[in-house]
Amino acid sequence: MRYQQGSIGRVFVLRFEDNDSILEGLQKVSIDEDIRAGVFFVLGGIKQGRFVVGPEDDAVLPPKPMWREINESYEMVATGTIFWQGDEPKIHMHCAFGKRDDVKMGCLRQDTKTFLVLEAVILELKGISAVREFDPQFGLALLKMN
Repeated sequence: MRYQQGSIGRVFVLRFEDNDSILEGLQKVSIDEDIRAGVFFVLGGIKQGRFVVGPEDDAVLPPKPMWREINESYEMVATGTIFWQGDEPKIHMHCAFGKRDDVKMGCLRQDTKTFLVLEAVILELKGISAVREFDPQFGLALLKMN
Protein backbone atom coordinates (compact mmCIF):
# COMPACT_ATOMS: atom_id res chain seq x y z
CA MET A 1 0.00 0.00 0.00
CA ARG A 2 1.11 3.53 -0.76
CA TYR A 3 -0.40 6.77 0.42
CA GLN A 4 0.01 10.51 0.41
CA GLN A 5 -1.29 13.23 2.69
CA GLY A 6 -2.99 16.27 1.24
CA SER A 7 -5.74 18.72 2.04
CA ILE A 8 -9.07 19.80 0.65
CA GLY A 9 -8.86 22.72 -1.75
CA ARG A 10 -11.81 24.22 -3.58
CA VAL A 11 -15.32 22.77 -3.38
CA PHE A 12 -17.65 22.67 -6.40
CA VAL A 13 -21.40 22.06 -6.45
CA LEU A 14 -22.87 20.91 -9.78
CA ARG A 15 -26.48 20.62 -10.92
CA PHE A 16 -27.05 18.40 -13.94
CA GLU A 17 -30.23 18.97 -15.96
CA ASP A 18 -32.34 16.34 -17.76
CA ASN A 19 -30.32 14.62 -20.52
CA ASP A 20 -26.95 16.05 -19.40
CA SER A 21 -24.02 13.65 -19.68
CA ILE A 22 -22.81 12.89 -16.16
CA LEU A 23 -19.30 11.67 -17.01
CA GLU A 24 -18.71 14.41 -19.59
CA GLY A 25 -19.92 17.06 -17.13
CA LEU A 26 -17.54 15.91 -14.39
CA GLN A 27 -14.70 15.79 -16.90
CA LYS A 28 -15.52 19.26 -18.28
CA VAL A 29 -15.49 20.89 -14.83
CA SER A 30 -12.21 19.10 -14.07
CA ILE A 31 -10.66 20.55 -17.23
CA ASP A 32 -12.19 24.03 -16.93
CA GLU A 33 -11.17 24.37 -13.27
CA ASP A 34 -7.89 22.42 -13.58
CA ILE A 35 -8.85 19.94 -10.84
CA ARG A 36 -5.79 17.65 -10.90
CA ALA A 37 -6.99 15.40 -8.06
CA GLY A 38 -10.40 15.15 -6.48
CA VAL A 39 -13.12 13.10 -4.91
CA PHE A 40 -16.81 13.52 -5.68
CA PHE A 41 -20.27 12.48 -4.55
CA VAL A 42 -23.31 12.23 -6.81
CA LEU A 43 -27.01 11.73 -6.18
CA GLY A 44 -30.12 12.06 -8.27
CA GLY A 45 -31.63 10.45 -11.33
CA ILE A 46 -30.09 8.58 -14.24
CA LYS A 47 -31.90 7.27 -17.30
CA GLN A 48 -29.05 5.97 -19.44
CA GLY A 49 -25.61 4.53 -18.86
CA ARG A 50 -23.27 1.61 -19.39
CA PHE A 51 -21.48 0.17 -16.39
CA VAL A 52 -19.20 -2.73 -15.50
CA VAL A 53 -20.18 -5.27 -12.82
CA GLY A 54 -16.90 -7.15 -12.64
CA PRO A 55 -14.70 -9.41 -14.72
CA GLU A 56 -16.10 -12.45 -16.51
CA ASP A 57 -13.32 -14.60 -15.04
CA ASP A 58 -11.23 -13.55 -12.03
CA ALA A 59 -8.29 -15.69 -13.17
CA VAL A 60 -7.86 -14.05 -16.60
CA LEU A 61 -5.66 -10.98 -17.07
CA PRO A 62 -6.30 -8.51 -18.43
CA PRO A 63 -9.88 -8.91 -17.19
CA LYS A 64 -12.74 -9.01 -19.66
CA PRO A 65 -15.46 -6.71 -18.23
CA MET A 66 -19.10 -7.73 -17.84
CA TRP A 67 -21.21 -4.81 -19.12
CA ARG A 68 -24.72 -3.84 -18.02
CA GLU A 69 -26.98 -0.99 -19.14
CA ILE A 70 -29.42 1.49 -17.68
CA ASN A 71 -32.18 2.28 -20.21
CA GLU A 72 -34.87 3.84 -17.99
CA SER A 73 -35.02 6.09 -14.95
CA TYR A 74 -33.25 4.97 -11.76
CA GLU A 75 -32.29 6.67 -8.54
CA MET A 76 -28.51 6.87 -8.27
CA VAL A 77 -25.93 7.44 -5.57
CA ALA A 78 -22.23 7.40 -6.40
CA THR A 79 -18.76 8.30 -5.31
CA GLY A 80 -15.58 8.52 -7.28
CA THR A 81 -12.21 10.04 -7.95
CA ILE A 82 -10.62 12.38 -10.46
CA PHE A 83 -6.98 11.90 -11.43
CA TRP A 84 -5.36 12.82 -14.73
CA GLN A 85 -4.01 10.43 -17.32
CA GLY A 86 -1.80 12.35 -19.70
CA ASP A 87 -3.66 15.42 -20.91
CA GLU A 88 -7.13 14.60 -19.56
CA PRO A 89 -8.89 13.85 -16.32
CA LYS A 90 -10.09 10.28 -15.81
CA ILE A 91 -13.31 9.85 -13.88
CA HIS A 92 -13.58 6.66 -11.82
CA MET A 93 -17.12 6.32 -10.46
CA HIS A 94 -18.85 3.48 -8.61
CA CYS A 95 -22.62 3.73 -8.35
CA ALA A 96 -25.68 2.08 -6.91
CA PHE A 97 -28.88 2.33 -8.96
CA GLY A 98 -32.36 1.56 -7.69
CA LYS A 99 -35.92 1.40 -9.01
CA ARG A 100 -38.73 -0.39 -7.20
CA ASP A 101 -37.05 -3.54 -5.81
CA ASP A 102 -34.43 -3.61 -8.58
CA VAL A 103 -30.96 -2.60 -7.36
CA LYS A 104 -27.81 -2.59 -9.50
CA MET A 105 -24.26 -1.60 -8.72
CA GLY A 106 -21.14 -1.08 -10.77
CA CYS A 107 -18.50 1.15 -12.32
CA LEU A 108 -20.23 3.71 -14.58
CA ARG A 109 -18.18 4.16 -17.77
CA GLN A 110 -20.17 5.20 -20.84
CA ASP A 111 -23.23 6.83 -22.38
CA THR A 112 -24.56 8.57 -19.26
CA LYS A 113 -27.71 10.71 -19.24
CA THR A 114 -29.34 12.46 -16.29
CA PHE A 115 -33.01 11.83 -15.50
CA LEU A 116 -34.59 15.16 -14.48
CA VAL A 117 -31.97 16.41 -12.01
CA LEU A 118 -28.72 15.16 -10.53
CA GLU A 119 -26.41 16.85 -8.02
CA ALA A 120 -22.68 16.45 -7.52
CA VAL A 121 -20.15 17.83 -5.07
CA ILE A 122 -16.47 17.79 -6.01
CA LEU A 123 -13.78 18.20 -3.35
CA GLU A 124 -10.46 19.20 -4.86
CA LEU A 125 -7.47 17.45 -3.26
CA LYS A 126 -4.35 19.60 -2.85
CA GLY A 127 -0.83 18.28 -2.27
CA ILE A 128 -1.54 14.93 -3.98
CA SER A 129 0.72 13.97 -6.90
CA ALA A 130 -1.19 10.87 -8.06
CA VAL A 131 -1.99 10.19 -11.73
CA ARG A 132 -3.55 7.40 -13.77
CA GLU A 133 -1.26 5.25 -15.90
CA PHE A 134 -2.22 2.46 -18.26
CA ASP A 135 -1.07 -0.92 -16.94
CA PRO A 136 -0.83 -3.47 -19.80
CA GLN A 137 -0.94 -6.44 -17.41
CA PHE A 138 -4.36 -5.41 -16.10
CA GLY A 139 -5.54 -3.54 -19.22
CA LEU A 140 -6.66 -0.62 -17.04
CA ALA A 141 -5.55 2.91 -16.19
CA LEU A 142 -4.50 2.45 -12.57
CA LEU A 143 -3.66 4.98 -9.88
CA LYS A 144 0.05 5.72 -9.58
CA MET A 145 1.52 7.84 -6.82
CA ASN A 146 4.77 9.66 -7.53
